[in-house]
Amino acid sequence: MVTFILQNITMITVEKSYPFSTESHRLVEVLSAELAAITGDNGKSNFTVEAMSDDNALWALAKNSQGKAVGCGAIRPLTKNIAEIKRMFTDRSVSGIGGALLTFLETSAKEMGYIEIRLETRHVNYRAVNFYLKNGYVPIENYGPYIGRAEAVCFSKALR
Repeated sequence: MVTFILQNITMITVEKSYPFSTESHRLVEVLSAELAAITGDNGKSNFTVEAMSDDNALWALAKNSQGKAVGCGAIRPLTKNIAEIKRMFTDRSVSGIGGALLTFLETSAKEMGYIEIRLETRHVNYRAVNFYLKNGYVPIENYGPYIGRAEAVCFSKALR
């Protein structure tokens, strides 16, 4: 568990969590609805919570000081040394939740032995594209199920 103080007043706690919990399900459903509105695709085709049962995967929740889940995200293995971020989402109730969640996922991936982390979003999802660019991710060739998909943009970051 890692605690972050945002805007000098709000405490956000990010910790490994259970992907089948009610609060996890609620956040994933909100994310899916937002993705469908932005991109026309809810994003569920390339992720299942069952994938989180892998020992080299992790599901995390960000919670506010009242204990309400305000963000979620996952890392799962792509290869032995490369992890992938999936289902990254915050309710944007406080600025900085995404950064706290991303820091937790990157640190966890590094502690799990990964040396690189990748992700995919859509070009049209400007908020996500700008967020990852701002946080040191660089565009890469589309990988895996995203190869040949013009609407997709993939990113990578070396974990040091």
